[in-house]
Amino acid sequence: MTIIRAQVHIEGRVQGVSFRYHTRETARRLNLNGWVKNLPEGAVAALFEGEENNVRQMIDWCRRGPAAARVDKVDVSLSQGGEGLGSFEIVF
Repeated sequence: MTIIRAQVHIEGRVQGVSFRYHTRETARRLNLNGWVKNLPEGAVAALFEGEENNVRQMIDWCRRGPAAARVDKVDVSLSQGGEGLGSFEIVF
């Protein structure tokens, strides 16, 4: 089992559409740790840690987002390993 970490920056109509809530629920379902937060310029940032296949599924989900969202751009930075985060949370 390979553990990876993904730092993700999502642009589009991603605030005010429950993007963070749905991200948290999807990440928890995939057994990922990390966080998601709104950024001042209207984008969303997230950090996912977990099994490589699950992290890649999460990134694919971010490219679509929840039904009310419109995702225009997703930037991803991947690295091996993680910080050992213990849960997935919405941060402010």
